[in-house]
Amino acid sequence: MRSNRLVKTLIGATALVGITAGSLVACGTASAATPGRQQTALAGPASATEVVDLGLSVAQAKKVQNWLADLHGYTGPIDGALGTGSWQGLRYLRQHSYTGAIDGVVGTGTIKALQRFLKDFGYYSGAVDGVAGAGTKAAFAEMADSIY
Repeated sequence: MRSNRLVKTLIGATALVGITAGSLVACGTASAATPGRQQTALAGPASATEVVDLGLSVAQAKKVQNWLADLHGYTGPIDGALGTGSWQGLRYLRQHSYTGAIDGVVGTGTIKALQRFLKDFGYYSGAVDGVAGAGTKAAFAEMADSIY
C-alpha cells in the first residue's frame, strides 16, 4: 500500500514538473520582460504608443522625465516609462542635429540625435549610426544616473 502511494506521488510530481516546464516554454521570452513594461528591440522605428526605455530602469527613466520637466518643458507623467510623451519631450535633441518630426516615435533619426547628445556631453564614444546598441544604451543609462 505504501509503495503504491509513493508511486502515485512520484507520478503526480513528475506531471506537475512537466506541466510547469511546458508552460514556461510556451510563454517564451515575452514574460521575461519587466512586468508592466513593453520592451522594444528597435529593429525598426517604434510606434507612437510603445514604451522605449533603451534599457533604462524605472528609476533612471524617472530621472530623465524629471530632467525633461525641469529644463525642457515636458508636462507628462513622471512614471518611469519612456513613451510617446517622454520622447516628444526630448525635442531638445533638435540642438543635436535632429531634423525629424517631434512625434514621439523612436526611429533612426532620434537615436542618432541621442547619440550626438551623449557624445557631446562625454557619455558616448561610439559611432553615430542610429542603432540603439549596447554602447548607446550604456551611455544613456550613465547619463540618466548622473541627473540629480
